Amino acid sequence: MTFDFTDRGKQPVVENLEDWTLENDNYRTTVWTGSKMQMTLMSIQPGDDIGLEVHHGIDQFLRIESGKGLCKMGETEDNLTFEKEVTAEDGIFVPADMWHNVENIGDSPLKLYTIYAGPDHVPGTVHPTHQDAENDPNEH
Repeated sequence: MTFDFTDRGKQPVVENLEDWTLENDNYRTTVWTGSKMQMTLMSIQPGDDIGLEVHHGIDQFLRIESGKGLCKMGETEDNLTFEKEVTAEDGIFVPADMWHNVENIGDSPLKLYTIYAGPDHVPGTVHPTHQDAENDPNEH
């Protein structure tokens, strides 16, 4: 199956989210950016993570499609008091202003999609690797 991985935000889109997510091999691929919501696909390599972060004023939802991870959250970046293992079919709800990270603790890529309410990345953002994301001046 071939998917269009370009950002088709503000356009009507229907996709099989599980297949779309499993086919993505980039660290991050932004596939839909609207005025109040954004969706990205992620493929986190074993031993890597999404990166400890906080989204001010933005709630976030993550859905694990395959792999094994460790979700951590807390009020401050040095006090992550919430910790839970996650696997396929788990959903993670991150409140706005909550520090969080998801680490791949398995031996295969951790495949997930995430929805930000509102958008967090520049429309059309693609980061083939975690390092590319860290080097992007548009990321915080």
